[in-house]
Amino acid sequence: MTNQNEDIQINGTVAPGFESVKMLFEKNMRTLQERNNQLCVYHQGNRVVDLWASADGNTAFSPDSLINVFSSGKSLEAIAMASLVSKGLLDYSAKVTQYWPEFGNAGKQDLSIADLMRHEAGLAAFNVSIKPDDLRTYNIKKNKIGEIIEAHPQSFRDGDGSRREYHAVTRGWIVNEVFRRIDPAGRTIGEFLREDISDPLDVDANIGVKQEDLDKRIPVSPLGFGFQFRQSLKPKFLGRRMEHNVFHTVGRLARILPNMRKGTTAGSPAPFVGMDRIAFFNDPSVAMGETPSANANCSARALAKIAAMMSLGGSIDGKEFINDAAWQSMHDAPIEAKMGFGTTTFTQGGVAKFSETSKQSTKLARAFNDGREGFYGWMGLGGSLFQWHPEHKIGFGYVPTSLNVVDLFNERGKTYQAEVLRCIEKM
Repeated sequence: MTNQNEDIQINGTVAPGFESVKMLFEKNMRTLQERNNQLCVYHQGNRVVDLWASADGNTAFSPDSLINVFSSGKSLEAIAMASLVSKGLLDYSAKVTQYWPEFGNAGKQDLSIADLMRHEAGLAAFNVSIKPDDLRTYNIKKNKIGEIIEAHPQSFRDGDGSRREYHAVTRGWIVNEVFRRIDPAGRTIGEFLREDISDPLDVDANIGVKQEDLDKRIPVSPLGFGFQFRQSLKPKFLGRRMEHNVFHTVGRLARILPNMRKGTTAGSPAPFVGMDRIAFFNDPSVAMGETPSANANCSARALAKIAAMMSLGGSIDGKEFINDAAWQSMHDAPIEAKMGFGTTTFTQGGVAKFSETSKQSTKLARAFNDGREGFYGWMGLGGSLFQWHPEHKIGFGYVPTSLNVVDLFNERGKTYQAEVLRCIEKM
């Protein structure tokens, strides 16, 4: 697993003033352990960065290739829910049972939509593994997943009294059930995304890839822990192909792992039947199913344009997707709480808010926030970023196929966010 090609072709364009972003992209493609990368950025509704490259000579890779962005899809499901608020069909403060009475079984009757969106549902892991076929749109509508959730009890992690625990996969399954019960046409989030977001914006963002579109996908490649550890032992001047050295990496994990062990996901069944590794998400049966929180297949171009729409208050190119009141409600009521791997701030609409830190902030807080201050949204396992910056009107999408799973806060992609902010501040 090497990447020593000094002649990697960097494709795409940047607008005047953003040349340093391209220089950073080129440097990272040639010095870090990359395979295929897409980076796209909008500013004030205009595309200012559109870059892509393949370090392994993949001629099928293009700016429109579809890649699993993992948890970056959580912001797509948040946008879906905000669209219901925009139509006057959903209130974040309402109980889930107002829209789905059977959800209240097993003691879940008091949970609100905002609790669910902030990862405070007490359902971070299910007590059964889900069959990939049950996540196909037609089976979701048969309540194959809904009946599991209806009967499922809540469970909260031990340790610090916080009810927040990262619902890495399950939030999307639950939100999808809520969404389809409220949507006037009974659509799933995957259907909504295609019909109300992707098609009108002319972008390729999918939750549930169609059979005929499977060949657009480029598989993700997790970097092995052994490789990452060996690389982290090297100093940068000897060609380390990771962002951080062994002391930084081990120190970060030492702060996080004890709290993660107290979570409810430890010892729980795998999310999917047959899942034994991250690369399982490359399987077509998973890609065709709807797991909004973990298997959205998108291009960076798609994510950046959707993020641009969000950065402009819910409208772009003269079309409104979310009205002003719903956009504001989605971003309202940010609450800071410990989540197991650090402290996070989530709004009632289910997107993270990234803020300036102080000298008193922890190292984890600085790693999480510094360089992406003012952004909203989230990130995906191993690398992807889907975020927007309302103040500077930035829509940001970054999608790699090489997954650095030790980079828990996606700091590799954060370097591009920080550079974009520097470019805009110079204007």
